[in-house]
Amino acid sequence: MSTYVLAYDVGTTSMKTCLFALTDRITLLADAVEGYELYMMENGGVEQDPEDWWRAMCRATRQVLAVSGISPHQIAGLSFCGQMQGLVLVDANGAPVRRSMSYMDNRAKAELKEGMGRGIKIAGLNAYKVFHSIRISKAVAASVKDPVWKYKWVARNEPASFEKVYKWLDVKEYLVLKTTGEFVMTEDSAFATLLYDTRPGRRGFSKKLCAMLGVNPKHLPRVVASTDLVGRVTPQAAAELGLAAGIPVFGGGGDAALIGVGAGAVGEGSTHIYLGTSGWVSTVVRRQRLDTKNMIAAIIGAHPGYFHYFAELETAGKCLEWVRDHLALDEINIYLRDKDGRSLETVNVNLYDYMMQAIKDVPPGSNGVIFTPWLHGNRCPFEDPNARGMFFNISLETGKTELIHAVLEGVCYHLRWQLEAAERKVKAARRIRLVGGGALAPLTCQILADVLGREIETVEHPQNCGAVGAALVVAVGLGLLPDLTAAGQLVPVKERYLPNPEHKAVYDRYFPIFKSLYYNNRKAFSLLNG
Repeated sequence: MSTYVLAYDVGTTSMKTCLFALTDRITLLADAVEGYELYMMENGGVEQDPEDWWRAMCRATRQVLAVSGISPHQIAGLSFCGQMQGLVLVDANGAPVRRSMSYMDNRAKAELKEGMGRGIKIAGLNAYKVFHSIRISKAVAASVKDPVWKYKWVARNEPASFEKVYKWLDVKEYLVLKTTGEFVMTEDSAFATLLYDTRPGRRGFSKKLCAMLGVNPKHLPRVVASTDLVGRVTPQAAAELGLAAGIPVFGGGGDAALIGVGAGAVGEGSTHIYLGTSGWVSTVVRRQRLDTKNMIAAIIGAHPGYFHYFAELETAGKCLEWVRDHLALDEINIYLRDKDGRSLETVNVNLYDYMMQAIKDVPPGSNGVIFTPWLHGNRCPFEDPNARGMFFNISLETGKTELIHAVLEGVCYHLRWQLEAAERKVKAARRIRLVGGGALAPLTCQILADVLGREIETVEHPQNCGAVGAALVVAVGLGLLPDLTAAGQLVPVKERYLPNPEHKAVYDRYFPIFKSLYYNNRKAFSLLNG
């Protein structure tokens, strides 16, 4: 007998809703994608309307049930995988007091400077606060994009809204609240506030860190495990979602924790790379490590006792979206025909396939063009909200195909930079799982293998790994799996890509130039964008 579960992957610009059948394997029965707005502001603000997420969840739930033919009464449980380090402030009735501040929001520069930039310093940060942060949480709120500084920004700039705050939630926790009426936060989300005590026997929000950084501990919700049953679908939520009331709802996890689970990269030492709107390199470890110089930390995972040594790139697939909108989509239809005279629109499923087809013959190195993927600043291995993207070394012979190809390579160069920085403290796997929408393109997979000099593995439906991870959370919560480490056997490898030595030699020559582009231009970035 199959067990039917719903899994929601709440991304930066859209929600993927998946209906799975769980047996001795995990089978996707139906899925639906609903988009929502990302509000980009001139002062560095990036916001979303939490009600947009809920409306997307309601529409997509009804779609997958209609397509699959599964009755709402057959759903055994549901859970979430969500974008992390958002700030959703709600009142006592669960209503948002303002729009959510995204993980990309970087306007709290003054709050970071005031909170960490005074007194005796280590690496530009208050030595006393760094010491206690590392001692208690094994991490430091050192980035302008960390949620605590967004919280402080609202307190300073919007006092009327701040007075209404009852609880501080992250993105998926808001949807848990809408579904169950419960104010909770999973442990990985709690750690991402950088206010969480990770020491054995002391797990929980730290009163010391809250006092040190000026956070009201009453604003912080109850902490639960990812696989905990946190509540059941309320009658009101059931009516809006088209579900049956009483369905179990499990804690779920952030994308940094659950995408690795959905990729099958669950054992100690396993490594995965995610290429979605954002991107990252993550290796599973059993004890916490921290590299403040390169902005890499071991974050709490969905499985107790496991951590993810995690390096983030904020704009990965977002760079390809930019390419789609500003280079590929144009009024002169530069890609009307392929070499055989066929319309490229007729031989490609979508515009991303269209672009991959158009650039497949561009040589490694894009004929000397290098792209930097810092379209909205950067966090790791250097923290600089002022950094921006650029095309370097354009000549009269440079065409649009080289530019698009260079964007793919630029994202892969940066992932290599992160991997090398991470390996100063944690050894990454020789075989790396690549997941996210970027893993759908064989060209991207091969470029990444060549740039890294590592074997790249992909899985079936790599764009759904967050939802797969959420479904596996439900499986553990229902007792169908002993724990999340058993997930690996349900997620087999589909394709493997081996590095081409000739291509790697080209990338090895270009890679130091790529890194130099930041160091040679950071003063200019500050002057232009500071």
